[in-house]
Amino acid sequence: MIHPEIERLDSDGIALLQKERLTKLGQRLSGHPDWERHFKAAGMRPEDLAAEDGLRNTPFLDKSALRDRYPYPFLTVPIEKVERFMATSGTTGLPVMFGMTGNDYRVLLKSQMERALTAAGVKRGMKAYQGYGYGLWIGGPALDVGYAALDCPTTPVGPGRGELVARWFKDHAYEVSSMSPLWLMSLVNIAKEQGIDPKTEWSLKLAILGGQSVSAEFRAQLEAELPEAAVTQNIYGTTEAGGPVLAISTPESHAADELQLINEDTILTEILDPETHAPVAPGEVGEIVITTLCKEASPVIRWRTRDLVRLSANPYDCPSGRIGMRRIGRIIGRTDDMIKVKGVIVFPSQIEDIIAAVPGTAKEAWQIYVDTEAVTISDMTIAVEADRCGRDPGEIVSEIKREIHARIGIGAHVECAPPGALPRYEAKAIRVLHRPAGAP
Repeated sequence: MIHPEIERLDSDGIALLQKERLTKLGQRLSGHPDWERHFKAAGMRPEDLAAEDGLRNTPFLDKSALRDRYPYPFLTVPIEKVERFMATSGTTGLPVMFGMTGNDYRVLLKSQMERALTAAGVKRGMKAYQGYGYGLWIGGPALDVGYAALDCPTTPVGPGRGELVARWFKDHAYEVSSMSPLWLMSLVNIAKEQGIDPKTEWSLKLAILGGQSVSAEFRAQLEAELPEAAVTQNIYGTTEAGGPVLAISTPESHAADELQLINEDTILTEILDPETHAPVAPGEVGEIVITTLCKEASPVIRWRTRDLVRLSANPYDCPSGRIGMRRIGRIIGRTDDMIKVKGVIVFPSQIEDIIAAVPGTAKEAWQIYVDTEAVTISDMTIAVEADRCGRDPGEIVSEIKREIHARIGIGAHVECAPPGALPRYEAKAIRVLHRPAGAP
């Protein structure tokens, strides 16, 4: 542990720390026009966060509230105190900017990232490849900050340059890497095409995978392509949280396909029923809602991430000793990307689980096509890609159809494309595409 005085606190100790910081947050926001108006809509003031039911009664934040205050929503420090801005990768509307003070970026983020990476198994001084994006996205810079805190010499390539990077994994002997899981699988395949065997010629020990949730089955198949004993760990966060700082899987949670909310002392995380807004019980699915307790420039209070997770059946039972920081399952989907097919709710992650378990498919290449943009659709097509093992495409199609019907209870069209036909994604994959009925 990098911060044992915090990480070893029990749930009561974490709750007490959160309460203290929530009270200070309300004091900081008092008098700020945007926040005063936001709280006034619920008959409250920012100082009411100190009350026992203050947070529970505070209005939620969502994208519409941010866009109404474009371009710098809820910026709570003078702009000259902002060291850098970041923005979400949203595809609708103008991006809104989130500021970071020097303390946000060089102190708070550093603390959050070094804790997360250490919990995942990163050792001081490991040689690192950094493949998350840069520009306005916080993913790449956050990993750079974390690696620097752990004295890890880092090659900050970002996504892309696959042929060179696959070679560098051999020549530079990277021990830890960070990127999307689909991009790592693509790099494995690119290396093989170059005559490089990642299992024997790469030195990778640990991969920090984010930007996309993948099944345990996909992860196991990916690990089988890497050097013996190499492990992949999932990392999760959002721009609004300040980066990939919310949760990470660890050696103790890896086998259960769970992550730990690793920074609950600085990010208060609620897991709520998206309809009733009540906290879910252990083992139930809810939406992640976050409050940044210590962020100076652009804090958020009750930000609805729209990400759905299952709270662990035993959220505080962690052999690591972090008994006050809850465990959650991987991201199941988003409240705004679920598909309703003939009345049945389907998440892309369910389709990914099925494809990952079917022999003969390229695990990193698949798409869902729907025939309309309406909330309820009548037809869905799954496009997969055959790998180079030569399994009959008809068998692949039949098995996927059977599994979809057996697991989800719906019928779906399935197409099997030849190797290399479907797109690869260097960063976050776009899985659901709209294709008119009858289109090729």
